[in-house]
Amino acid sequence: MPIAAVIVAHPDDESLWCGGQILQRPAWDWFVLTLCRGSDRDRAERFGSVLRYLGANGAMGDLDDGPEQRPLAQELVQRTILERLPARAYDLVFTHGPRGEYTRHLRHQECSAAVVSLWKGGAIDVDELKLFAYDDEGGTAAPRICADADERHPLDPATFTRKLYLVTDLYGFSLESWEARATPATEGFYRLTRSERPPLRAPPRRGDP
Repeated sequence: MPIAAVIVAHPDDESLWCGGQILQRPAWDWFVLTLCRGSDRDRAERFGSVLRYLGANGAMGDLDDGPEQRPLAQELVQRTILERLPARAYDLVFTHGPRGEYTRHLRHQECSAAVVSLWKGGAIDVDELKLFAYDDEGGTAAPRICADADERHPLDPATFTRKLYLVTDLYGFSLESWEARATPATEGFYRLTRSERPPLRAPPRRGDP
């Protein structure tokens, strides 16, 4: 059975930006890690409901997510990820894009940078790393797939209906909410493959300089 991970900043990001990909692979072993809101009881309960609906496992971190969005140390973000991931090797991993999908959420960008850095360093081993490829043109439009995205995946009506159910019924956002209106019916991704990862330098043997 293929195993896959989704590493995101907030509970609901997995549904918004790649929910269709999870729904279309029901036989896969999915693990969803969210870095924030672990102490938010309501959001944690809703996240648990989403995991049960998806047949996935998951975990939550509790990194600062206050409105000030003070930058977090990359070491802290990376440690939060590694402490909660149940494995290091996956068939597929999804995470945020470098621009963070919309203007502007620093936690999305920090999550993206941390996952890419861990992947480049070999701490997360996956043949294919997919980054969400959405942009809102500086806050002037709803998030849409970036023009330079490597992949575009239109969702069939049934899958999109189920995806919207995650956002509205399970997470509780109204149909008029930004979240519901922003839920993409076509999902887009940047793709990083093993051939693009820098070669890992073997540790020196005893006696080597």
